[in-house]
Amino acid sequence: MTATPATPHAPAGSLPLNPTYRTHMCGALRAAHDGHTVRVAGWAFRRRDHGGVVFIDLRDTTGVVQVVFKPDALGAAAIEDITHTGLESVLMIDGVVRLRGEGLTNPKMATGEIEIDVRAFEVLSRADPLPYALTDDSVPEELRLSYRFLDLRSDDVAATMMLRSDVIASIRQRMWGLGFREFQTPILTASSPEGARDFLVPSRMHPGKFYALPQAPQQFKQLLMISGFDRYFQIAPCFRDEDARADRSPADFYQFDLEMSFVEQKDVFAVAEQVVGGVFEDFKNWNGNGRKAGAMAMTPVGSWPHIAYDDALLRYASDKPDLRCPLEIVDVSDIWAASEFKVFKDIVAQGGVVRAIGVKGATTQPRSWFDTIGKWAQDELGAPAAPGYITWKEGAFGGPLTKFLSEEQIRAMFAKAGVGEGGVVFFVAGKEPGIYKILKDLRLRLGRDCGHYETSIYKFCWIVDFPMFERADDGSVDFSHNPFSMPQGGLHALETQDPLTIKAYQYDLVCNGYELCSGAIRNHLPEVMLKAFRIAGYGEETVKSKFRGLWEAFHYGAPPHGGMAPGVDRIVMLLADSNMVREVIAFPLTQRGEDLLMAAPSAVTEKQLKELHIKVAAK
Repeated sequence: MTATPATPHAPAGSLPLNPTYRTHMCGALRAAHDGHTVRVAGWAFRRRDHGGVVFIDLRDTTGVVQVVFKPDALGAAAIEDITHTGLESVLMIDGVVRLRGEGLTNPKMATGEIEIDVRAFEVLSRADPLPYALTDDSVPEELRLSYRFLDLRSDDVAATMMLRSDVIASIRQRMWGLGFREFQTPILTASSPEGARDFLVPSRMHPGKFYALPQAPQQFKQLLMISGFDRYFQIAPCFRDEDARADRSPADFYQFDLEMSFVEQKDVFAVAEQVVGGVFEDFKNWNGNGRKAGAMAMTPVGSWPHIAYDDALLRYASDKPDLRCPLEIVDVSDIWAASEFKVFKDIVAQGGVVRAIGVKGATTQPRSWFDTIGKWAQDELGAPAAPGYITWKEGAFGGPLTKFLSEEQIRAMFAKAGVGEGGVVFFVAGKEPGIYKILKDLRLRLGRDCGHYETSIYKFCWIVDFPMFERADDGSVDFSHNPFSMPQGGLHALETQDPLTIKAYQYDLVCNGYELCSGAIRNHLPEVMLKAFRIAGYGEETVKSKFRGLWEAFHYGAPPHGGMAPGVDRIVMLLADSNMVREVIAFPLTQRGEDLLMAAPSAVTEKQLKELHIKVAAK
């Protein structure tokens, strides 16, 4: 939180002001208004007393203006009143706009050339003493969320909420321009066996039965396509009972949901790049949080790379790669399998791998840096041992592992890693997927430390060709991503291939290491649906009962269709230059899933429970 409020512009065609309360907005007054009699209203943000003359910064949604209370114009009683009126009280001011004296202007304020000479005022609402100062950056998050209505008055939080509104408006305008229609789908629906945990809602009229809040409008938007609506979108609320993370709310979130009929994967990509890319292009230099205009770049629309899921895991150890770091991971298992280093040889022999990251110019780092990297990898990433490394400096190879390799093997390793003299190759050995976490974070740390990391840019990519199925912890086969996706190869692939080798027409859009959305070309054929779910362990009766709507609809003419759902919260989070999704939600929950302002979740009465035919088990 900082001291000066944001100044979002009023939208074109806004309603006229009610002169009962104001003739002008605070942030709209300029030097051209000198001599004008005005009425403004807002919150008393700051107050200064200079020898009986009281200065107040009055704030409304458009900004701040300085108003001046003088004893000779208002009288001693009025000055006494305004002096003891609490900050954040709501005031209505009548006065005359005056230019500030020479040397008294404030270039940091849009209204800094003028002030209002107060002729009369009214306190519309008096504020109690504040629980904390709104300009205090050290206030604990719990206290801010307990008084979220006050927190929303601070400039950075208010500006972020304005950004969110503008982003959603931009999405809607772009989608309408592309011929999409906005539809609303149900909030109360049926629980289904796929995905995360549902939030359940007991039914009063149907004892013992429950609705579920939708994890996504997935089935409904497919049903809209089957109903003949070619182009659908929605800013959809979604609910998942999940543990909180920095980039994910623990209960509800909003996604920009879209679906299209008679399309292939490339058609969905084209719409997403035009809409999401257009939004980022419009707001990439948003300066509500102090970012300089023109500071951000982005991957040009139309050139977002497509990276296969398997390649992403190999090259970046993640299906959400941060491409601001150009370093790539390579497999060097074959070289170490033929080496004299027993540790790596045994890991490869037991089904593990050895992966390498080459870093150009890293030999300029001091010896202590290599030790720091090793300790960090073990302490922070849980690596069983410090990453190995080999340096190439002044014509010689160095490092503790060089003695186990021939010069030919070392040169082959540097060639694979894409670095030459002056570079360093780091190694991590282990089994997949356990080593991905270590490799992913190590790649980014090496890039940052050695100057191979871009800032002030949004780098987008598509991750494609996700596996249709995966091996579950208990050894069974389950869906790896979205169960409603079309497998590549269709029914023939499901009937003839090892399920773990089948790819799906599934894709993610990734930006700067964050998954912005998931999507897929959907399965629209009942026989494919039945076979896919059978492979994942769901019998025919389960499919027919749990997915009754889709199952029935697929028998009455279902067009090929596909779509995706970018997360609104994450889009705004990136544009606001934040790494906490709670900062871009008006009334967020804590990490423990609590609403401290409204005291939710809360206990309910025995009468309410009885009406719902529910008993709460004793702890």
